[in-house]
Formats: sequence, structure tokens, C-alpha cells
Amino acid sequence: MFVRTCAVMLWTIAGAATPIAAAGAVRGSESTMIARQAPDQAPAARQLGTIKAIKGGTITLTTDAGKDIDVVVPDAARIVSVEPGQKDLKGAIPLQLKDLQVGDRILVRGQPSADAKSFAAAGVIAMKHTDLEAKKQHERDEWQKHGIGGLVSAVDPASGTITIGVGALGTTNVSIQTTKATTIRRYAPDSVKFDDAKPSTLDKISPGDQVRARGTRSTDGTTFAADEIVAGSFRNIAGTISAIDAAANTVSVTDLITKQPVVVKISAESQIRKLPAEMAQRIAARMKASAAGGASGAPGSPAGAGAQSETATPSSASGKGIGNPGGGGGRAPDLQQFLSRVPPSTLADLQKGDAVMIVSTEGSASGQVTAITLLAGIEPLLTASPKGAQGMLLSPWSLGGGEGGGSADANP
Repeated sequence: MFVRTCAVMLWTIAGAATPIAAAGAVRGSESTMIARQAPDQAPAARQLGTIKAIKGGTITLTTDAGKDIDVVVPDAARIVSVEPGQKDLKGAIPLQLKDLQVGDRILVRGQPSADAKSFAAAGVIAMKHTDLEAKKQHERDEWQKHGIGGLVSAVDPASGTITIGVGALGTTNVSIQTTKATTIRRYAPDSVKFDDAKPSTLDKISPGDQVRARGTRSTDGTTFAADEIVAGSFRNIAGTISAIDAAANTVSVTDLITKQPVVVKISAESQIRKLPAEMAQRIAARMKASAAGGASGAPGSPAGAGAQSETATPSSASGKGIGNPGGGGGRAPDLQQFLSRVPPSTLADLQKGDAVMIVSTEGSASGQVTAITLLAGIEPLLTASPKGAQGMLLSPWSLGGGEGGGSADANP
């Protein structure tokens, strides 16, 4: 599931949060909010962020740069709210300071203090956190209903197409077609947040990348007209834990494929799950059955044909995957279905020597990555997989129950 927090009139949350208020219509509307400034004052500055606390006439604002500042809101300041997605202030609703709540997003116009630790507001434009959550849920549903994902096998910039592998084993090709109107974003190297994805272009997508697209699939399932695309380079790591540093929130893992050590950072957005032994054995049994009847999952067979209608689960650079749905008929089991039943774990639940499977960021620092998802208790799965660690997968997008709230945020 992809979750996109919001693309709104006043700011673009995906990537650097940049006010769009420079647009003529919005700038004109905002002019009334700073009309009380004296002629000799410097032009009004802006602060954008999320309300952390409100006490009296002062708002503690956590800016998108991660700093806390005190915003002093005088009685004369104009406060309005707008709906997410609203493109001007025509439908703005006047508010009072008491109507604002912790978690609301606000854009403040005014003057900073000399030490830049406080901000005198001339006007406040707010988006209520309840409205933002409703928009997030709607967009999450749209990505779920009208999304497709897979591993990139080819890119043709001339025709604007991306070929991905989908289906139970990632062997069914779908051509994603883009136009000039298609929005393309790319995940940041060390971020697991969709909100940190940066605007990108088709030529930045390469074979081996994982792509998720939202749009319309053709009736025969072979093409997909994309309205929006998110791409990224992720690492799938299977290995054993050699050390745990609780103070630094890291685990050191010996990669079973490269035999090299990897330091994995566990962030607040990382997911940790540990398969109960009984569930791991059950998944392993289904994997063995799927391997034995693998031919039935080939394209053109009943299982392969059925898989074409499913949203794919991208995998590691080997191009192999476990698609939806799991279960019989020789199909590879849907690991994600099982994992949806596993409660979250913590770093304290892990031990040295545990076998783990990790989806991580590509990482910009040598030898260190940030975990999107870490799955422990996988010893039976590695044994059951005919290709060992190469046959295993997790998708960066597969486990999220929604961005924030502890889910893997590589889910648009």
C-alpha cells in the first residue's frame, strides 16, 4: 500500500516541504493577512510545520526542518483553515486560535525574532489533522485499488514505458506507460518515508529498481497507464545477526549471499516482526509445495493467468517474488498474508544468531543501511526455499498499515 500524506495548496509534503503560496492567486489572498505590517518592516517570512503544543496565545511549532519554534499569535492575526487539495483561499473557513489542535499543519506568515527562536504571526493558514488523515486514507485506498508494483526489467525512455515483472513468480510482464502528465518520484537513499521521495524522471529508473504505479490497467492485463509512479533502489538482505547495539539502534548482519557484514539501522519507521515457529513451519511447507508444483505457476497456466490480475509484490534483484494471493494450485504462498497476522516486535526481541530477512534502503553510507522491514524467525523458510536467500523476498511496500504509526513508510 502506498500512502501519500498530502499534496496540498500550500505545501508539497513529498520531498522538501515547499510552500506553493508563491502562486499568484494564493499570494493575493495572503496579502490581507499581512496588511497590518508597518511599511518599514521587512517582508513577512514563512514558517511551515506541525503543531506540537498550544499554550495560551503561543503555538509550539515543529517545522519541516525539524526545529521547534514558538509562534506567538496575537488577537489581530487572521486564522483560516483550508481543505487538503484546495487550490486557493476561496473556500477558506475563518478559525479562532482555540480551534487549532496538536497535529494540525499550519503555514504561518509573520516576523521572526532576532534570535530566530520565536515567530510573531500575522496570519495562519491551517489544515486540520483529521482532514489530512482522511485524505491519506483516501489516497491509500486509491493506491491499493488502482496500483501495481514489480521489479523493473527494462526501461524505454523513447516510448515512455517501463517493463516490470508481476505475478506469482514475477514472470508475467506488464508494460507501464507514462506520459508528460505522469508524476514520477524516487525514494531518498537513506529514507523509508514516502514523504521524502523526490521528484524524478523516467531516465532515473533502471532495471533492478522496484516500481509502484497508480493508474489504469488494460483489460488484458498487459499494459498499465500510469498517473503516478514511485521508484526506488532497495536491498533485500538475508543473513544472521552477529551483533546487536541497543544504544545505537543497530544490528550487524552477515549477508548470506555476499558473506559481508552489514550494519542495519533501526529507525522509528522501521518494522520488526518475528515469525512464530509454528507459522514459519507452515509457510515453509507451502513454499516446498509451491516449488514442487512450480510449473503450474508459469505464464499461460491457470495459476499464471490468475496471477495477472493481482497486484504484484516486488522482490530482490534476482527478479523472483511471491505474489498475491497465497495458497494452493501450485502458487507461491503469499508471505505478506501471513505477516499481516504477526504483531510488531522490537529490537529487544532479537538475539545474536537469529536468521533475519531485511528490506532496506540502498544506503548512502558504506556498509550501513536503514531497515524498512526486518523479519526474524525465518530459519525454516530459508531451508524450504530452493534458491536459499535468493528465493526469499519482502517488499518495501507490502507490510505497511499506513505511513507513520510504525509502519514501513516505503508505502505510497
